[in-house]
Amino acid sequence: MAFKPLLRASLLILCLGHSVAQAALFEDDEARRAILDLRQRIEQLSGTGSAQGKAQTEEISKLRSALLDLQNQIETLKADQARLRGTNEQLMRDLSDLQQRQKDVQLGLDDRLRKFEPIKVNLDGVDFLADPGEKRDYDAAMAIFRKGDFANAQTALSGFTQRYSSSGYLPSVIFWLGNAQYANKDYAGSVGNFKRMLSLVPNHPRASEAMLAISNCQIELKDMKTAKKTLEDLVKAYPDSEAAQAAKERLTRIK
Repeated sequence: MAFKPLLRASLLILCLGHSVAQAALFEDDEARRAILDLRQRIEQLSGTGSAQGKAQTEEISKLRSALLDLQNQIETLKADQARLRGTNEQLMRDLSDLQQRQKDVQLGLDDRLRKFEPIKVNLDGVDFLADPGEKRDYDAAMAIFRKGDFANAQTALSGFTQRYSSSGYLPSVIFWLGNAQYANKDYAGSVGNFKRMLSLVPNHPRASEAMLAISNCQIELKDMKTAKKTLEDLVKAYPDSEAAQAAKERLTRIK
């Protein structure tokens, strides 16, 4: 009957050999149960006395060696798990950093895109969409005009009409360009631009002012007959405007 413990021990060693080769598959609980089982086998073999002799001693030695190997395997697994946890934590931090950078890039991209998105503009009672560049150039040109630097204002406004030939700003820009030319005593050029504005937008809120300005240029050019006709047309076209009231007063002074 002494062979039964040895047989069980031999089978356990064979199983252990396979277990060692597959140590990476052990969970902690399974490994602990295997260690307890080995310890029990060793105690059983140790308690059977010396009748088995050398063979039993060798089996006990093998079992103890297997037990030590299994314990080493457990420690290795624990170290591997710790490294994996550390790696996983680092990956999570890297992922978080990457997501934050992605958000920052997206926000920066959105900011840059907004610089090119059309903006809603209301000018002289007219609503339209304009590119940010249009608004910037219009504001710059009008700032020069408001300072009374009419020569440079004429250059800036004229340049605007060339760069933005289909802009919603165009009627108003042409109107102020005509005013700048009038201030610079370029009366013929001023008349041309006021008429251009009226041709583009006859119902523009400043159309009556443009006609009154045309009559002023014609008076400066000593073309009184044409000026009178312009004033009469103004009163007929825009009878309720302030410009029409001014035109009526001037008609009384023009012979």
